[in-house]
Amino acid sequence: MKQPRAWQRMLSGRRLDLLDPTPVDIEIEDIAHGLAFVARWNGQTAGDYAYSVAEHSLLVEVIFGRLQPEAPVKWRLAALLHDAPEYVIGDMISPVKAAVGPDYGALDDRLTAAIHIRFGLPAAIPVKVKKQIKKADRISAWMEATRIAGFSETEATKFFGCPAPELIAGLDIVLRPPVAVRADFTARHADLMAHL
Repeated sequence: MKQPRAWQRMLSGRRLDLLDPTPVDIEIEDIAHGLAFVARWNGQTAGDYAYSVAEHSLLVEVIFGRLQPEAPVKWRLAALLHDAPEYVIGDMISPVKAAVGPDYGALDDRLTAAIHIRFGLPAAIPVKVKKQIKKADRISAWMEATRIAGFSETEATKFFGCPAPELIAGLDIVLRPPVAVRADFTARHADLMAHL
């Protein structure tokens, strides 16, 4: 029986094997493009544009910087790339991930390791750093839930916890065209890489 195709052709011309991803087949332009067109919350957000995973990733990196102002640049990069595998596997909401089971996590882990290696990070980042990135991710989710996804603050706090006001002061949820988000994601990645 013929094996089903498990690779995807990228706009860069790379061919990424999802079952055995290699760092040489990963380009930031492909990641930025894919994430700028992947909608968070399954697209169930208010506004004229979907709130993209790229926009979310930019916000998480800023929040992580507020949580860990002394963190090395490499961990800021890890925060920016925390959802990078979604450029090929999409953004599954937590209930769908639970329904799919452990295979989703294994796929995500393989892609994450290849992405990290491609950009000079360890395949697996330290647990302590991963927890801080997850905390920033949850703060971003609370902001998104209450500002564009129709959750009350009470409901969002039940699922994501309530962020300290100083961690979100002056931050906003911005809905922009994918091309603008893609450009900002790529630029932020380049800035972080230049400081590594």
